[in-house]
Amino acid sequence: MEALLHYVWKYKLYESGDYLTSDRIPFEIIDPGIYNPNAGPDFFNAKIKFGDKVWAGNVEIHTASSDWYKHRHEKDKAYNSVILHVVERIDAVEIRDESHRLIPQWRMKIPRLIEDNYRFLLGNDSSVPCLEKIHEIPKIYLSDWKNALLTERLERKTKALLQLLADYQDDWNEVFYITLARNFGFGINNDAFERLAKSLSLKIILKHQHSEIQTEALFLGQAGLLEEEGIEDAYYRNLQEEYFFLRKKYNLKTLDAHIFKSLRIRPNNFPHIKIVQLAGIIRKKQGLFSEILDSTDWEKFKPLLTSETGEYWLTHYNFDKTAAKRRKQLGLSAIQLLVINVVVPLLFAYGKKKNAAQYTEKALRLLEAIPAERNHIISSFSLSGIEILNACDTQALIQLKREYCEQKKCIYCRIGHKLLIK
Repeated sequence: MEALLHYVWKYKLYESGDYLTSDRIPFEIIDPGIYNPNAGPDFFNAKIKFGDKVWAGNVEIHTASSDWYKHRHEKDKAYNSVILHVVERIDAVEIRDESHRLIPQWRMKIPRLIEDNYRFLLGNDSSVPCLEKIHEIPKIYLSDWKNALLTERLERKTKALLQLLADYQDDWNEVFYITLARNFGFGINNDAFERLAKSLSLKIILKHQHSEIQTEALFLGQAGLLEEEGIEDAYYRNLQEEYFFLRKKYNLKTLDAHIFKSLRIRPNNFPHIKIVQLAGIIRKKQGLFSEILDSTDWEKFKPLLTSETGEYWLTHYNFDKTAAKRRKQLGLSAIQLLVINVVVPLLFAYGKKKNAAQYTEKALRLLEAIPAERNHIISSFSLSGIEILNACDTQALIQLKREYCEQKKCIYCRIGHKLLIK
């Protein structure tokens, strides 16, 4: 409930009228101040007029006035600048700061309509509580919000990539490799594939990129998929022999195979197949990230991220048994996802890091050129009447679902804001 009090205070949605403190002192709210998401008073630089004097200072908000003492603000000098204590319920007659100064209190009344709308949004069991009402929001308003959400998503990914870049001494090739590997998990195996990449340096792989069997041996062996005994398969034995030699040479530590999940996923997405496809892309060229930077449009990225498996894998999904002969290559939708989740964020982060707008702009143009993603999140928003044109829209809506809807942050969402005051 305290979040709603912050929201009502911030947007001046409290009931209008003549305001009196708990001591019956009239006052006027000139400026509610700036919201503080960090430690300290909730709002900085507020302006409140008591009588004929304007006070400038901070505002603290609680559900009950006794929370002031529960949070031990009376012992914290950071709260000596508070000029008004705003609460929903007054259960402590006097509130004093660390200097023993008496702080005025005000019981703020939340309009019934806003409180009812708030309870509806937060009490709704639906994963997106407002789906039934989104059609009431003007399209131009939704369009602006989608643009902001897309920027939020790219900025969040940029922050993570720049941290990874710092961890790997500004090696963009290594960051590209780890990010690509993670997304080869295609959801269920993302963490496992990232661990695989971090355990097997790109520099080691590139030393053996001339050899398909050595590259596959490094990837499959590092994933713990060459540890089984009793498999009578010549190719498996060759891979195993290569890996055991390379593991000793580079002092590698093998991962546990059980971290790679195969249950309830299609054979084409089995870890063995995805790992071999990843190995095929990585061994193509030494400067793959440079080519990504230089590519100018969506069509140019397809060959860079296309990978077919070798002869053995035409009749295998793993080492257990043979299967009907079938080519195993990445489909168009998989390549689109890799561009959306790997290429676009890396271009955007590279542009931010180098202060080169041409790369951030290219990232956005790529998203505009890629068709809308198809998944359950996008389907639910589409059925509610939201216009979805391309990957820009779908990335924005995924951000909305994960960072606002799933976390019940309706009051921080522009759609929620419109519906709360409607």
